[in-house]
Amino acid sequence: MVKRSEKAVVLFAKVVGATGAISHCIRQLREATASVGGEVVKTMGDELMAVFLAADAAAAAATRMQLAVHGLAPIGGSRLSLRVGFQAGPVIRRDGDVFGDTVNLGARLAEQATRGQILTSRQTAELLTPALRNSTRRLYSVEMKGKRNTVELCEVLWEQSADVTDMAVHEAAPASHLRLRYRGKELEAAEGGLTIGRVHECDLKVDDEHASRRHCTIEQRNGKFVVHDHSANGTYITIEGEREIVLHREDFVLRGHGWFSFGQPRDQSAESVEFFCD
Repeated sequence: MVKRSEKAVVLFAKVVGATGAISHCIRQLREATASVGGEVVKTMGDELMAVFLAADAAAAAATRMQLAVHGLAPIGGSRLSLRVGFQAGPVIRRDGDVFGDTVNLGARLAEQATRGQILTSRQTAELLTPALRNSTRRLYSVEMKGKRNTVELCEVLWEQSADVTDMAVHEAAPASHLRLRYRGKELEAAEGGLTIGRVHECDLKVDDEHASRRHCTIEQRNGKFVVHDHSANGTYITIEGEREIVLHREDFVLRGHGWFSFGQPRDQSAESVEFFCD
């Protein structure tokens, strides 16, 4: 009997509704799991258990599961729905199954969820990249069996996050050039990177009282340009055609065309930096 310890994200999804369509729903859940590189550990009647390498993948799979079930036609006048919970942490693999406190908490999060809801813990939500974390909301703390401390619940707003799951799961393509435009002047990022902030020592000085002295840095990693926030109030990033996100001491891979603003959303800021990544 071989045991192997590892870290994983454990997801439970339970189908609620007409029993005649359970097998079709489970197939949909399997496909959603496979689409982001997850692994189905087992199915238990109307419930599926899966594991993922990252919280982003689990959130993306959960969103795709909800969308798939939501799109099914009503059966006998009632609509099927899904309750989903996922948790990140250490697990033990043995004989094709997965065990441990992380598994137990994932199952209890799914039990705690209402129909059409995705729940995770605040601890796991903090592992999500900014694009997905901005599609979560904190709820309240609950006591759970086997846990000494209460668990703070977070909900993944799957209808809001549906358009960012692909962006979060699939990495941006390599970029060879990054151009920044500010007040009519252009600056090209070099291999050594650059700094943006309020002081003259920065490579790009922005005249914005909401910007920190050394607000953020941009560097090239493995052919991608990555912005890292160092500020007190956050770096706001808008990719053209997508929802604005905010970084708090975090990294983000730049792509396409968009804008930075400093300490507040772009539509509230008089200063922004436009970027072109290609």
